[in-house]
Amino acid sequence: MVRAIRTRIRAWGLLALLLAASFAVQAQRVEGDRARAEGVYAAEVPVNGQGESERNGAFARGLAQVLSKLSGDRAVASRPGVGQELRKARDYVERYDYRQDEGVSATGAPSFRTTLVVQYEQEKVDDLVATLGIPVWPQPRPKPVLWLAIDDGSGPRLVGVGQVNAARPVLNRAVERGYKLGLPAGNAAEQAVVGAIWRGDSAAVARASARYSPPMQLIGKLYRDAKAGWKADWIFVDNGKVLSSWSQTGSDARQVMATGADGAADALMKRYAKAAAAGPAGVYRIAFTGLRGGEDYIRLAGYLQKLSVVRRITPVRATAQNVELDLDLVSGLPGLERATRDDGVIAPLEGLEGQPPVYVLR
Repeated sequence: MVRAIRTRIRAWGLLALLLAASFAVQAQRVEGDRARAEGVYAAEVPVNGQGESERNGAFARGLAQVLSKLSGDRAVASRPGVGQELRKARDYVERYDYRQDEGVSATGAPSFRTTLVVQYEQEKVDDLVATLGIPVWPQPRPKPVLWLAIDDGSGPRLVGVGQVNAARPVLNRAVERGYKLGLPAGNAAEQAVVGAIWRGDSAAVARASARYSPPMQLIGKLYRDAKAGWKADWIFVDNGKVLSSWSQTGSDARQVMATGADGAADALMKRYAKAAAAGPAGVYRIAFTGLRGGEDYIRLAGYLQKLSVVRRITPVRATAQNVELDLDLVSGLPGLERATRDDGVIAPLEGLEGQPPVYVLR
């Protein structure tokens, strides 16, 4: 029995060394109380310096991280209107700080990395999400159990809480995507689940996971691949139902492992994310009054073009009283009203039934 335990410990030690070499890990040493991103509305962004230009670029990348965590959508930056808001991300910043981590690279040389830690204003970010109609993955979020088996060539082994560092890439990626994964205890009975993981028997894994909450499992096996270097096969199960299954190959075991968290987040977002209360995208005809001449029209057009909810402006007609424009809106009239209510440039007029919506230029 003692010999078996020693053999298992030795095997995990060898696996840790193998993964460390494959990951090219930097062993960071953090001293004292350093700035850390806490919560969905905070982000950490590596930077090359502390200049204003570098900082503004990092603000944009950090805001994209926050929007991705809120929505669960890793492609949120490509949604209509988001890129325009990212260019003024500094307006959403509540506070920021820098952290410098000192460590040793895989080659043994000293390394230093500067990270910008940003806290964004929750109210402003929530308003942005609602204005653009970005779906939101509601809080609190589930913590699926990660049933991961790794075979480095010496046989598959289950990753339990005692081997948490071996699963760090997938655990960290889950946090980046706005949720967390848990690990099984890894006792002798659970070690026997490796066979079910390896043959893709999600029902057997779900039964073994019954003692944990919630009834969600991310099931994965990571192993050597003759062509690509590493391969991972994944299954995501929610309350006994397989929501998604996928495979990933690559030369970097860390990146291949992290795809498990991405796939699970995509499946959860698809099932649970809800669109914000905004109108449907489309072209809306709107009348604007209060214009006293060409300069006012130029001011109005310039203002509308800067709004992230407006994709295109098409003049329709002009009279002595007003000008009518067709606006291609990302999130309908509710989105336009939210986007303009605090600027003091235009305001909706009420009580004009049977006509295009009318806004007055102030």
